Amino acid sequence: MSDPLRVGVVGVGSMGRNHARVYSGLPDAELVGVADADVERASEVADAHATRAYDAQTLLEIVDAVSVVVPTAYHADVLADCIEADVHALVEKPFVADVETGRDLAARARDAGVTLQVGHIERFNPAVRTVADIVANLDVLAVDAERLGPPLDRDLGSNVVHDLMIHDLDVVCALLDATPDSVTAAGGHDGQYATATCTFPDGVVASFTASRVTQQKVRRLAITARECQVLVDYTGQSVEIHRSSAPEYIASSEGFRHRTESVVERPMVDNGEPLAHELRAFLAAARDATEPVVSAEDGLRALELATRVDDLASRRLTEVAP
Repeated sequence: MSDPLRVGVVGVGSMGRNHARVYSGLPDAELVGVADADVERASEVADAHATRAYDAQTLLEIVDAVSVVVPTAYHADVLADCIEADVHALVEKPFVADVETGRDLAARARDAGVTLQVGHIERFNPAVRTVADIVANLDVLAVDAERLGPPLDRDLGSNVVHDLMIHDLDVVCALLDATPDSVTAAGGHDGQYATATCTFPDGVVASFTASRVTQQKVRRLAITARECQVLVDYTGQSVEIHRSSAPEYIASSEGFRHRTESVVERPMVDNGEPLAHELRAFLAAARDATEPVVSAEDGLRALELATRVDDLASRRLTEVAP
């Protein structure tokens, strides 16, 4: 085996801590350090994983690859530093705050030979990976995605479209291998609730709902095809395929009656932590100089679509305001 890649994490808040934890347990990675604007927090996380805390610039001088897990407003600056330092980067979603900036960074990374992967973690959910193989053999008609949950006790600095719905926008575009050609959207509750309907070039209609005002936590995807319906539970990492058997006519004392049975298949889903799958894939792409599973172009597609949905939802709010 090759020597482990020297890795680090820039930004060790709630999500960045998990990146550090997973890296510290991967055999093909050596966690050489972490960095955070909060020096005390960086030291705490470093101590927990037997590594060291650095400032971001110093960390980039000693690593081969990093996870960038800072607030979205700082993604572009940190990624520009990574490219300048010839360091491969996995950046949490959304890719950046501005589409044009993202295009520029993607081009610069490509020219520099730097691997740039966007952290759309649901692509690595075992249930999504399973359903991708199933969908490839289906004539898909419609998709319905719901990502709902209760209000948060902290401000994430982003609205529900860029924080929650963007996951499903990315997954559906990847499953269909297409970008929608028409979009409608509406929103409410100060950007905490949004719906969108996207129509794809082949006629598939996809509906999305994202909410931070729903008391029940829901993470599910329903795919309607001519052959069956496929249900995905992101949280439970499960997949169900619902089919109808051929109708039967059964003789009885009253004559003939019609019966149709529903058949439910539950394909095997490999378990595992999506973040661990994501980081392994990132390291493999960085080591082998191959296209990452979620490329910068994928991140841009999701960002552009989320921005389009958010703009439409905001305009809808303006139009109905008294």
